[in-house]
Amino acid sequence: MRSTVRCAVLVIAFLFTSAARASAATASANLFDYDRSAPLDVREITRETRDGAVVRDITFVGVKTPVKAYLVTPAAGGNSVPGVLYTHWLGNPLTTNRSEFLVEAVALAGQGVVSLLVEAMWAEPKWYERRVPEEDYARSIQQVVELRRAMDVLIAQPGVDPQRIAYVGHDFGAMYGVVMGAVDHRAKTYVFMSGTPHFIDWFLFSRQPKDLPAYRAQIATLDPVNFVPQLAPATVFFQFAAHDQFVSPAAAAEFYAAALPRKQTALYDAGHDLHTSEVAGDRVTWLIRELAPKR
Repeated sequence: MRSTVRCAVLVIAFLFTSAARASAATASANLFDYDRSAPLDVREITRETRDGAVVRDITFVGVKTPVKAYLVTPAAGGNSVPGVLYTHWLGNPLTTNRSEFLVEAVALAGQGVVSLLVEAMWAEPKWYERRVPEEDYARSIQQVVELRRAMDVLIAQPGVDPQRIAYVGHDFGAMYGVVMGAVDHRAKTYVFMSGTPHFIDWFLFSRQPKDLPAYRAQIATLDPVNFVPQLAPATVFFQFAAHDQFVSPAAAAEFYAAALPRKQTALYDAGHDLHTSEVAGDRVTWLIRELAPKR
């Protein structure tokens, strides 16, 4: 009897949590609407050829200011090719920018993949220390919209197949990517590296909000764990680190559990940066397999 009651309680709790997450995600969806007819105004600054790939330094119109990005395409061009949108992490200043996945994007271009590597708000020097907590909610919404605009830029590239689009995000790039994907639905597969399910897990490391309870309640409505179920039926690959000082095993398990089926996870003997050949190899293998044309 006790076992039956306990199971019933667990089922009720699961259904309540799932319903709450779905409600939160649905209620928040219109926050990320934008004018899709607004010009992207893509501007090329420079271009160079690397190992058979053309790397273009570009900008496009985000929400308020231009967004910097690298557009990496196969030198030979192509028709009906896959595309990948990459968003970097917040970590080592050398790679807290659009360059984090540049080597990978160049390698993928050799296999006929077009990649767009965007610069997010946390690429700003000392962004974390200087941010105003009371602005986190509005700036988070803006960041999600800018990722949707980036998706517009990627899909607009000649030859890119809109049915073969992937998203890769690391750290904050993973977390904001979950929210973007849940309201955008144009990617068919995702790779999330070292993300945590709640923004509050990281947003209190430095400056504190003036009204902590109100801040917690507001930012919780944007939590990635509420949005990750909405990615289905897209496939999702979580990459976590065994020695991650910022993502606990419990947080990783919660994030993975919230995603619906057609998901996979891997734990690596690495730190939060996940900059190892094994991690990169698994990610590329996943992308090539998931973006392969249907036969």
